[in-house]
Amino acid sequence: MTDTGKLVVIATLVITFILFYLLAPILTPFMMAAVLAYMGDPLVDRLEAWKLSRTWAVVVVFVGLSLVALILLLILVPMLHRQIGLLIEKVPVYLDWLQHTALPWLSARLGLEAGALDLSGLKASLQSNWQQAGSLMTGVLAAVSKSGLALAGWLANLVLVPVVTFYLLRDWDILVARIRDLLPRRVEPVVSKLARESDDVLGAFFRGQLLVMLALAAVYTIGLKIVGLELALLIGLLAGLVSFVPYLGFIVGILAAGIAALMQFQDPTVLAWVALVFGIGQALEGMVLTPLLVGDRIGLHPVAVIFAVLAGGQLFGFLGVLLALPVGAVIVVLLRHAHDEYLRSAIYGGDADT
Repeated sequence: MTDTGKLVVIATLVITFILFYLLAPILTPFMMAAVLAYMGDPLVDRLEAWKLSRTWAVVVVFVGLSLVALILLLILVPMLHRQIGLLIEKVPVYLDWLQHTALPWLSARLGLEAGALDLSGLKASLQSNWQQAGSLMTGVLAAVSKSGLALAGWLANLVLVPVVTFYLLRDWDILVARIRDLLPRRVEPVVSKLARESDDVLGAFFRGQLLVMLALAAVYTIGLKIVGLELALLIGLLAGLVSFVPYLGFIVGILAAGIAALMQFQDPTVLAWVALVFGIGQALEGMVLTPLLVGDRIGLHPVAVIFAVLAGGQLFGFLGVLLALPVGAVIVVLLRHAHDEYLRSAIYGGDADT
């Protein structure tokens, strides 16, 4: 590549980054639609292989996924609402347990003074402001309702995502083909190869990892429900959703479930059942779910996952969080290609004449 070509590439990347940074608030619904379209494209392609037209295939997939999402929302939202309400009601009880049971035990083991760890002030503050929480939320909702511009923007995004998803899903193959046609012929084979590898990685992440997260959330929720934990759904969903970082879902879930179980049952032996639930979930993830649904194609280290999510959120807000892991996975593909090129280069081989 000539110096002029390199400058053009660098300038394009810089301009793209600046535009993403400036337009991040309005790009979020479009990126969500692109993710949904990318996830639904294989289903549409499969229906096309069964002699269904592209438009009708998109309609079938779109309606099917919308119904599934609607049913899940109708089932989960009321259940989560009850769980969150139960958690709020239990907070004073939990604080009493911490103050009179857990903290004295810790004080005795750590050699601290009896009053060194005192939650009475926190409990009094929570109780004094408890009634204000509902009125505060009501005031916030009223303010949002009165703000026509904010409400209109929220409704526009709500409508925009499915509309853009439909059109992207219908024209996905055409867009990919046109982008490939625009590539310079000299670099088209390499770019196409990298695009296929990136597609494998992104497919593993979006489709495989999402299924793993949902499966783990179901396993943890059902297991904790069998144990009898009142907050089983809330903790199970939390542990499943953060399991995209290896071991994070297990750690967060077992800590939250262990504390909740101790407070609810007042019996340390229940921790063995909580540990069994998360042990089964971890075993299923490592031996069945991840090898079957994801494989080893993503290749992101847990530290890299955490850094990517935090960096994306810092730079682009919610859009950055949404794009952090897919972009990180594609960067891994590019780094692997650069690594292979380096191993074949004269710099690595030490032959200055080649």
